[in-house]
Amino acid sequence: MDTIEKLLVQSNYQSLLQWRDHVKQQVSGLDALFCHKGTLTSTLTSDFTEQASLIVMAAQFNTAQLHNLLRLLTDEYIDTIRLHAPEIIENVIVMRFALSAKSPSLKLKLDAFAKENKMDFALMDHFPDWQKPGLVLMDMDSTTIQIECIDEIARLYGVGDEVSAVTALAMQGKLDFNESLRTRVSKLEGAPVSILKEVADSMPLMPGLLELIKGLKNAGWKVAIASGGFNYFADRLKAEHDFDYAIANTLEISDQLLTGKVVGDIVNATVKAGTLSELAARYNIPMSQTVAIGDGANDLLMMGASALGIAIHAKPIVQEKAAVSLNHLDLQGALCILSASNCVNSWS
Repeated sequence: MDTIEKLLVQSNYQSLLQWRDHVKQQVSGLDALFCHKGTLTSTLTSDFTEQASLIVMAAQFNTAQLHNLLRLLTDEYIDTIRLHAPEIIENVIVMRFALSAKSPSLKLKLDAFAKENKMDFALMDHFPDWQKPGLVLMDMDSTTIQIECIDEIARLYGVGDEVSAVTALAMQGKLDFNESLRTRVSKLEGAPVSILKEVADSMPLMPGLLELIKGLKNAGWKVAIASGGFNYFADRLKAEHDFDYAIANTLEISDQLLTGKVVGDIVNATVKAGTLSELAARYNIPMSQTVAIGDGANDLLMMGASALGIAIHAKPIVQEKAAVSLNHLDLQGALCILSASNCVNSWS
């Protein structure tokens, strides 16, 4: 299979999609492509058993980067790698690799590679099955939308700096969430309820949200919000963007003014994780088919309870502990991971 090897080495920074099409033209009857001990081949002399799956995605992905990635994997003592044909999903180039092994240091090496090449990746033993019903539970602030609603309310009310400083510490896991929420909400006492509508009317959606929801719905999946923010905003998102369920905190209102208090139990990390299992049971979805997406420390329990936890533009402590971190892509990255995880596309 010297021809395939030359097609990669001599392709000179060619887009993976162009390279894929060129390989198909030059190599007839190609059904599978492997990298075995550093060499590309269409056949193996021994059985191949997938021990882990790697999905790599980027707006730009070329053959030089692929060559370097394969060398990295080989240097990590992965003897055999099955290369699935690269594809484009929501304007993102996505490629899946089935690995014969997974070294303890692999994720750390991939982190450095992805950062250097402005890519995102997902490395898992098993991904949820895109062909079966599933559930995605999402945080709201800085996840489904690009803002922290409480910070926006506070800014409009003139106490923005006081509140945003506490928000930042809470999301980094440096403060008890319940205490920090009550502290922040107390600063809003006396604010007119009209501020809520003003913030809701201009909520910027996280890029890729609508594409993710559409893809999930088309695949027969459920999608829901569990937020430490407020139900005024979560319910509006649910109504306008076809979420199946939403839970969040309730601000107390009296005489059209915020009282500075929260009504009822606070939606914290424990409640978020519990919501995941409750919704899975309600929709008859196994936990192996659950995904949780968030950005803050109060999302870690929910993400850890899911089969696939995805951090999006997250705080350092969350990136460190999450199974997958999206740093360059937005929510379309989650759709790329799910839809590419079961790809069986051949090279023929």
